[in-house]
Amino acid sequence: MTDTQLTEWLEAACEAARRAAAVMEEWRGTFQVREKGRFDLVTDADVASQKAICSYLHERFPDHQFLGEEEPSGHNRPGVDAPPTWIIDPIDGTTNFVHDVPMYCVSIGLQVAGELVVGVVLEPSRGELYRAARGQGAWLGSRRLQVSQAARLEEALLATGFPPDMRGQERSLAWWRYFSLRTRSLRRTGSTALNLAYVAAGRFDGFYAFDNHVWDVAGGVVLVREAGGTITNTDGSPYDPYATDAVASNGLIHPVMLQCLREGP
Repeated sequence: MTDTQLTEWLEAACEAARRAAAVMEEWRGTFQVREKGRFDLVTDADVASQKAICSYLHERFPDHQFLGEEEPSGHNRPGVDAPPTWIIDPIDGTTNFVHDVPMYCVSIGLQVAGELVVGVVLEPSRGELYRAARGQGAWLGSRRLQVSQAARLEEALLATGFPPDMRGQERSLAWWRYFSLRTRSLRRTGSTALNLAYVAAGRFDGFYAFDNHVWDVAGGVVLVREAGGTITNTDGSPYDPYATDAVASNGLIHPVMLQCLREGP
């Protein structure tokens, strides 16, 4: 792939995210809510947002494939020889959206030959569009993003995520206590994609979670890497976005976070 292709894909992802955000705004206050699983919500706005993204990108790139959270079927990992594949979360943070809590976003990532190469996260409530392409840096508006310089866990603000259904997930609460006692503070936003975007922007120093899906992380992975951060699985292995666990950081606190994840809670 060329820099020209990456730029074209990135610009298309940004436009698709803007169109999805406009659809979300149209549905505000009129959508119906249902549960995919216990406390795992989906709305008409999720479905319409994903349709807007896919329709636009399919028109631009008819040979590309799609993997979206609200697909009726087929969440399989694309092979390395698959066509470029757009990985979409039309509303990451649906529960926040339902309750009008302004921490939700559109997340779009592009995987080519097994690698995530484009990432876009749009936070409609703040009008913030995070964007990155491999080798081109991570950006918020005209500002190039750079991860934070926090070098000690004691001065770090971390984020984490919980699964929608906490039954049998007491370990998430144990890790919350563990890191709360060892960091400056801990946040749970309800949006994995925003957590990663905030790590890239230097707002959070690190993030960990054990219950991710690929559409939660696909947009944010490229942002973190292009902003100078580090993302791995919790055992320190090279990051697999199709695994459920992840730890992302500014790089400086990554070794101690991995050590904590090996030894605690």
